[in-house]
Amino acid sequence: MSDEVREARKRSGEGPLLLGVRHHGPGSARAVLAALQESAPSVVLIEGPPEADALVELAADEGMRPPVALLAHVVDEPGRSAFWPLAEFSPEWVAIKWAAGVGVPVRFMDLPATHSLARAEEGAEEEGVEEGESGAPDTVRIDPLAVLAETAGYDDPERWWEDVVEHRGTGGDAFAPFDVLGEAMGVLREEYGSGGHDRDLVREAYMRIQVRAAQREFGGGDEVAVVCGAWHVPALRRKVTVAADRELLKGLPKVKVDMTWVPWTHRRLSRASGYGAGIASPGWYGHLFSAPDRPVERWLTKVARLLRDEDRLVSSAHVIEAVRLADTLAAMRGRPLPGLTETTDAVRAVMCEGSDVPLSLVHDKLVVGDVLGEVPDSAPAVPLQRDLTRLQRKLRIKPEALERELELDLRKETDAGRSRLLHRLRLLGIGWGEPVESRGSTGTFRETWRLRWEPELSVRVAEAGVWGTTVVAAATAKAESDAIGARALADVTSLAERCLLAELPDALPVVMRVLADRAALDADVGHLAQALPALVRSLRYGDVRGTDTVALGEVAVGLAERVFVGLPPACAGLDQDAALELRGHVDAVHLAVGLLGELGAGAGAGTDGGPAEGGRPGGMQGRWRGVLRVLGERDSVAGVVRGRCVRLLLDGGGLAEGEAARFMGLALSRGTEPAEAAAWIEGFVGGGSGGGMLLVHDERLLGLVDDWLSGVPDRAFIDVLPLLRRTFSAYEPGVRRTLGELVRRGAGAGGGSVSVASGIPGFGAELDEGRADAVLPVLSLLLEGRAGAGVGMESGAGVGVGDGSGSGSGNELVGAG
Repeated sequence: MSDEVREARKRSGEGPLLLGVRHHGPGSARAVLAALQESAPSVVLIEGPPEADALVELAADEGMRPPVALLAHVVDEPGRSAFWPLAEFSPEWVAIKWAAGVGVPVRFMDLPATHSLARAEEGAEEEGVEEGESGAPDTVRIDPLAVLAETAGYDDPERWWEDVVEHRGTGGDAFAPFDVLGEAMGVLREEYGSGGHDRDLVREAYMRIQVRAAQREFGGGDEVAVVCGAWHVPALRRKVTVAADRELLKGLPKVKVDMTWVPWTHRRLSRASGYGAGIASPGWYGHLFSAPDRPVERWLTKVARLLRDEDRLVSSAHVIEAVRLADTLAAMRGRPLPGLTETTDAVRAVMCEGSDVPLSLVHDKLVVGDVLGEVPDSAPAVPLQRDLTRLQRKLRIKPEALERELELDLRKETDAGRSRLLHRLRLLGIGWGEPVESRGSTGTFRETWRLRWEPELSVRVAEAGVWGTTVVAAATAKAESDAIGARALADVTSLAERCLLAELPDALPVVMRVLADRAALDADVGHLAQALPALVRSLRYGDVRGTDTVALGEVAVGLAERVFVGLPPACAGLDQDAALELRGHVDAVHLAVGLLGELGAGAGAGTDGGPAEGGRPGGMQGRWRGVLRVLGERDSVAGVVRGRCVRLLLDGGGLAEGEAARFMGLALSRGTEPAEAAAWIEGFVGGGSGGGMLLVHDERLLGLVDDWLSGVPDRAFIDVLPLLRRTFSAYEPGVRRTLGELVRRGAGAGGGSVSVASGIPGFGAELDEGRADAVLPVLSLLLEGRAGAGVGMESGAGVGVGDGSGSGSGNELVGAG
């Protein structure tokens, strides 16, 4: 704008330069840049909280890379927070960068966060700023762009915006887009008033006061440029007295807030994430803004590169054909240039062969995208955030918006440190990573994590800052508080396990004290059974993580003993749901007792039913088998529990030859109610216990089931059918097919089961020494260098689990004469 025109506008008393935009619109961003370069204002006012004025200079820092967001949170309650996201193609960000480049001051002019967050406590939800976003969920709001698009004959607001703004050529009058859009919004405001955005009336009153102040300081006319949502432009043009504006702002609640910059992501900019001012395709908009020319050709080249990286056959010929098809579709639809709809249709037809499966990948990776911004170290942050950043750099584990899996070997110092950090963050409620099942190994020295950094985690870090200034101190304090406040015994044992995983030795004494007190007072067998597995799992981490777990082992043994005593009476008189729940507890206790025996935790934790330490006969596993036998023989115990106990005895070699068939014959006798018998079958061969293969290999058991099922009366069959279906539908198709063949030819016709004294059906009675010897070379390689590990490898001695002397004892793995 020439000096003559500027002076003329000043003399005419014309107001400030109002640049009404669409937040996160690349077309608006380009138009704002052109208008600022043309008008060269003395100050730029931007829609946003004034508390951010002190942070504007960080936008020029080399370490600042959008997308980023201004984060405001209440000092005493960090969970009450608000974000103001900015992308590279946001008009506000473009204005900030232009002003920083030419030395023009930037000020934010929206309602201060100290008021908006106080109002949020009263029911208004704050997340970012949008033209007309009011935070009053109980009012009917209008979408200005949707109304304008419908008026223009479009059924899609995004397509209308692309045609009118994004596809507008450069050059011409730099201020024309803002004049037209402001006029359109003026008509809408006359028709709809606040449009359901009642909070905007207060915000706009504050904006007008800030504009007046800037005009007094810098002069009128274009000396003051205002970048705001187009919805607010008519309100800022309206003549309102200062007294009226101050009356609206009178008596607003206040809270003390802190503000900083935090990284943001394209995914969180998308409307699908729930962000009020979100856009449908941030990745596409970012491309439109950054592409110097030929945006369609460059976009389809990106798509081709992505599909080739996914091993799909896409050549340059596909790109050329897709560009032609997109141009043709745009011409047929009367559009000035191909938009996202045309390019998507072209990609589906040409590169994806009509399939939406690869197209969903394009949408996820490119149309939305996983770009994660960065903020400089000089940005304000709570001490906990600074310590977390230090640990991330030390351990070389960078936050990323893209979800990825991280394999950790806890024998390596760096991986062990990463594991500690992730477990401590989970204790603090900062869900950066979630543990998943390891693909390569089930040993305790390996972990697999699924990592993904979300912008909201910055708020969680600020919230966790009340527990301490470092990650380890905060996690320790949080664990101690959680232990004292835990309601259930299982919560305390789970917390003990998490403390061991996170290596919080200072928190363990408090957790163990609470655990011992709760275990002594809790008489509910269900609670004790729920608590035992997590406690026993915790013992496994002592060797790998170097943690002393002696006290933990003593509590676990005591807990197990109380379960043994209390379980039989607790299994009587249960309904179906309670019986199924208790069956799960029995399974969990069985695994825990087996692990306790292997670890030798506590006195009396012997194995195999032999003499245990301290002279206590039978050992822990022996006593547990006695409990299982008692439960399996009692008619008062629910059928599903009795069946599972017999199955556990069978799998553990605790039944003599033919005993399993005897138990099944009793449970399926004519005097047993069909529903109770079906429940016994479910407990014995159901629940994912491999019961299908047991019936395949032991035809005598299959014959008993077949005989019982054939004799069930017609009326009772309808009642037991759901139980049987639930049991047998869990089998693999191949197992069901084999069982059908066996039943068709007559189960049990072969003259008895193939059961042996070892209690393992389906295997030969004698050891195949040749096959046993074949594994010795592999075992030698696996155990090489582990002297004194309790594995005997001498010729003729076999391989056994022992006490470190090199001789085998206890449970034999492989025996050779």
